[in-house]
Amino acid sequence: MDKDIQLPQIDLNNYQYDLPTERIAKHPHSPRDESKLMLYKDGNITHKVFKDIVGELDADYTLFFNNTKVLPARLYFQKETGANIEVFLLNPIKPTRDISAAMLAESGTVWECAIGNYKRWKDQSLVSAVNVEGEIVKLTVSHDDRTKRFVKFEWDNPSLKFVDIISAAGNTPLPPYIKRAATEEDKDTYQTVYSKNEGAVAAPTAGLHFTKDVLAKLEAKGVKEEEVTLHVSAGTFKPISADIVTDHEMHNEQVIVTQENIKALIDAKKVACVGTTSMRTIESTYWFGVRLIHEGDTATFDIHKLEAYQKVAEYASLPTRQESFSAVLEYMIKKDISTLSGETSIFIMPGYQFRVIDALVTNFHLPSTTLVLLIAAFIGEDWRTVYDQALDNDYRFLSYGDSSLLFRN
Repeated sequence: MDKDIQLPQIDLNNYQYDLPTERIAKHPHSPRDESKLMLYKDGNITHKVFKDIVGELDADYTLFFNNTKVLPARLYFQKETGANIEVFLLNPIKPTRDISAAMLAESGTVWECAIGNYKRWKDQSLVSAVNVEGEIVKLTVSHDDRTKRFVKFEWDNPSLKFVDIISAAGNTPLPPYIKRAATEEDKDTYQTVYSKNEGAVAAPTAGLHFTKDVLAKLEAKGVKEEEVTLHVSAGTFKPISADIVTDHEMHNEQVIVTQENIKALIDAKKVACVGTTSMRTIESTYWFGVRLIHEGDTATFDIHKLEAYQKVAEYASLPTRQESFSAVLEYMIKKDISTLSGETSIFIMPGYQFRVIDALVTNFHLPSTTLVLLIAAFIGEDWRTVYDQALDNDYRFLSYGDSSLLFRN
């Protein structure tokens, strides 16, 4: 498929900038909504505080949030020899690959994991005593498939679900660039105030700035608010190492949308997204609608990383936003499903033609990453001006840093 299409030619050196270590926020701003907000609109930049966002979005906007909830995905075990082993949850394997369902497992579960000190953990099981609301539960982990790093989790109280176990045993999975141990406070501050659906191993960090007060004021102003779900994977931190950027491996991530989301997208005058994850969810759902229009009900919701570029080359014209989402809604009604689950590895980079999104709330990202490429796709060469301004005006960067509100030109 990829050989037949004209792919963007990306020189990663053009998306590099110098980020001093001291500009990486180690702790969140408090209160959340008084962090800095950079406003980019019509090529102009102004500096505000986050709660000023209420004045920047009018009643024409429908604002989409990612309501994924971060799992306490980092667990520590100790061998009898004293060696410490870290087990980091990545993706469920058995009895289901659906993250929400895997959280409810009662009789053991297998996950693909990243393993710290991997060479020191051979074939033996590791055991930890976990305090679950006053009850001591024995948690045992063992290799299900060592070469694939599939780890089996078992516990001795079958009335408890996996989510109960890891909520008690796990630690907040702070990103690798936050050079400190997670604390109790991170369990709150590394979640959005609207997080609901457990399954992410990284926070959708643009949402961390929102407070219930800001949400209420936006709603009172007439801004419509919708929640979608994309369970953020550890792949979000993966640097681009491929010589050809389009060869970069994009991890599949689970996305969930509802009939109400789709109706809102059909009716919306303007669409704003909180975070790149919400953006990827909605743009991916558009491409699923394109599949439905051309393939009918046999279409599957698994958007490949370069599919958008392939579809542009393949079809003489593409459906409007309303046409695509109407096809999705018709499909859901016909199948009698209120919630649609799919997967996406969509790669948004300069050359991508946005189909849905008009405005984006996002933090400031690491240089030469897929996230910076996404920002450059959205606002063009002005991405560098935005980042230069952020550096010159003492903005804090990355997950716990400040944010921007970008309007597409």
